[in-house]
Amino acid sequence: MTKYSATYAQDRAEIEDLMARYLFAMDYNDFDTYADTFTEDGTLEYARGAVTGRENIRASARTFKEAVGSLYQDVDGNPAILRHVLCQSVIRVEGDKAWHTGFWFETANDGPRLPDSGRLTPTLGTFGIYEDVLVRVDGEWKFQYRNIKNEFLTGRESGAANPVLAMDRLA
Repeated sequence: MTKYSATYAQDRAEIEDLMARYLFAMDYNDFDTYADTFTEDGTLEYARGAVTGRENIRASARTFKEAVGSLYQDVDGNPAILRHVLCQSVIRVEGDKAWHTGFWFETANDGPRLPDSGRLTPTLGTFGIYEDVLVRVDGEWKFQYRNIKNEFLTGRESGAANPVLAMDRLA
């Protein structure tokens, strides 16, 4: 059983807030806020490879979102609206360093139109695991390393073993 420090609840709340800001920033194309969730020398590893440094993360996120707009389209050919959801999360905090493993999925408005209203139906798109290392910088939690596992991409799957156990071994 994990032991929690007296400040765990505060740390967890701040880390969960960071993760929510990260997702809102990505979904609403706010690349400055997105990049600011990382340390200056942070690393983002995802389907297109790994990028290090806040400026490189900002540029990579922008390029990725532009590409996604051409891949995901609604029935009218418009870029689909994507929204990401973070589900269960396990967070381990030790002083000014933390580890996170969480399950995410993505929804989009790229389904068929409903016959009665003409509204687009949502679809469940992709899903996977976040593997994170976080550090507190000047009193704020930031991603030092974020690995986005995608269960639908060969070589980017999380694997068969419980990913929380791998996180505990890193900590």
